[in-house]
Amino acid sequence: MLSWLLFSCCCFTSLSIALPSAAPLIFQYNFSDASFDQANLRFEGDAFFNGHVINLSRDTANGSLDYSQGRMTYNQRVLLWDSSTGEITNFTTSFTFAIFQGTIDHHNGDGLAFFLSPYPSQLHRRSAGGCLGLIPNCNTLNTTIESGTVAVEFDSFKNHWDPSNNHFGIDVNTINSTIYKNFTSRINTGIKITCTISYDGRAKLLRVLVYSKDNPEFGNYSLAKGIDLRSFLPSEVTVGFSAATGSAVELHQILNWYFHSTLQPPNTSSSKSLKLKLELGIGLSFGAFIVFVMALVFLIWWNMAAKRGIGMSNVPYKEMEIDDELEKGIGPKRFQYEELLVATKNFKEEKLGQGAFGSVYKGFLSCLNIHVAIKRLSRYSNQGIKEYKSEVKIVSRLRHRNLVQLVGWCHYYQDLLLVYEYMPNGSLDTHLYSAKSILKWPVRYQIALGLGSALLYLHREWDQCVVHRDIKPSNIMLDSSFNAKLGDFGLARLINHGGMQTTLPAGTIGYLAPECFITGKTSTESDVYSFGIVLLEIASGRRPIMPEAEPGRIRLVHWVWELYGNNVILEAADEKLGGDFETQQMECLIVVGLWCTHPNPDVRPCIRKALNVLQFESPLPALPSKMPVPIFAPPMDLVSPNGASQGIEL
Repeated sequence: MLSWLLFSCCCFTSLSIALPSAAPLIFQYNFSDASFDQANLRFEGDAFFNGHVINLSRDTANGSLDYSQGRMTYNQRVLLWDSSTGEITNFTTSFTFAIFQGTIDHHNGDGLAFFLSPYPSQLHRRSAGGCLGLIPNCNTLNTTIESGTVAVEFDSFKNHWDPSNNHFGIDVNTINSTIYKNFTSRINTGIKITCTISYDGRAKLLRVLVYSKDNPEFGNYSLAKGIDLRSFLPSEVTVGFSAATGSAVELHQILNWYFHSTLQPPNTSSSKSLKLKLELGIGLSFGAFIVFVMALVFLIWWNMAAKRGIGMSNVPYKEMEIDDELEKGIGPKRFQYEELLVATKNFKEEKLGQGAFGSVYKGFLSCLNIHVAIKRLSRYSNQGIKEYKSEVKIVSRLRHRNLVQLVGWCHYYQDLLLVYEYMPNGSLDTHLYSAKSILKWPVRYQIALGLGSALLYLHREWDQCVVHRDIKPSNIMLDSSFNAKLGDFGLARLINHGGMQTTLPAGTIGYLAPECFITGKTSTESDVYSFGIVLLEIASGRRPIMPEAEPGRIRLVHWVWELYGNNVILEAADEKLGGDFETQQMECLIVVGLWCTHPNPDVRPCIRKALNVLQFESPLPALPSKMPVPIFAPPMDLVSPNGASQGIEL
């Protein structure tokens, strides 16, 4: 059956070669970059590249500023929708522009626009002034333009059809905006303004977001309009910028430009070649269809087998599954991608951290007036997708004072984003192991209690039992009052209360319970082990494994247990504290840490018992003077044929 599947893949590979296909189109220009290449750009009228920006209208070095008009466009056709299938693109474009006031003895005007029009598109001779270089003779207000034009305009001069001399709007086949918004700050003062325009083909929604990264006092502005672009534009369009002046003058500049579309026209050498490819594709399609049906039967069997534990499964990302999971949650808000672009200043500044499957950025959400931490995962990472789905499924429903709260979420093209409350004091590890920061003892003990409270909620107090599987100082965040908040639920799993799950070992070396390596079982006991390691770290200021340390002090648990057996347990206290700690609390924290890291999971306390001791509601446990040898039940494949299981000693 596998050979049939491979044959099917070959057939469809041949089919994809034979038939023209639409692929994503992405380009990006930073016009101040010395490596900028003008090859794919077209300049018309007075537009030109001055060496570091694009001038859309004349500057003083090139003559009078009045009655100037110019365009810069991408000189390749852009596929807006597929005429054979009716599929319409999703696109996003982002650009930064600046408008400078003209001479003192002139009024300022008229403005610039980003536009889409039929390919190829040409600048009209009589489109200066309020026409913005878009359409000719715009004084014939509301006249439908045969060729079609859809634009987002930035207007700085009030013609008789304009709402004001300082607005932006969406234009459809006319220079009179069908929807607009006034700016509260002037747009022609030379400040750098960024605009992000996105079109959702499925929702038939055009969104516009305008802001200034360098001048936040400029404000954030947005527009949205429902529109089926297929009704106004042909399948192939030109995209670009246009600007104009009249008797009122100013300078219009484009500083950078990014464009991403989900469709791109195929490259064809000739119509004859295309016809041949189509005939070949049609000939292959019938045979390939038969093979495809057979392969589909195999894939269905394979998927069912994987669910029964036979073989492997690789479940792809499905947007609607993510939607469903999040919509079940109470509280998290779905953000527009453009909102998160503004919040993080285009994901270019204030990166808080970098992980294996993505990054975390600091941002400010003006709509909620709060700072947030935005976790950005790659959709192209299978493990990243699994972590995203895990956090979506679990964190969106959890509510506890010692858990980092999920504020919202967004998935957009290749990005998967989770928005969390911002923790101004960072993570616990940055304070434990920083020479510049020394956590006082009362703060440390309070952090230990807070972490225990979070685990109690996850293990016992919520509807289902949540096993975190990656408890460590870098996942323990500290708010403005240094209260502990457990975060990063990418590896978390839901299990029945009192149950366990058999998986591949997941977590961080040094914090993984010994049984996870042998049995593959994840349980609340393995979380308690990680909790114990963190308690010992808080007390000692030492990492769980220190290869550079002297023999006997490399592994934290072994070293502290030896001190316990010699009745000198307080020697494990962090030297940076200088003896400034409450002795009873220090002893309690270390002993509970050892209790939780007992090699045998059956001897470890549940989190409730551990927390009771930390709160001095129960006495300290009596532990062996020497660290015990771990013994646990074997995994199923090590059970003897007669059904008796043999213990495993490490």
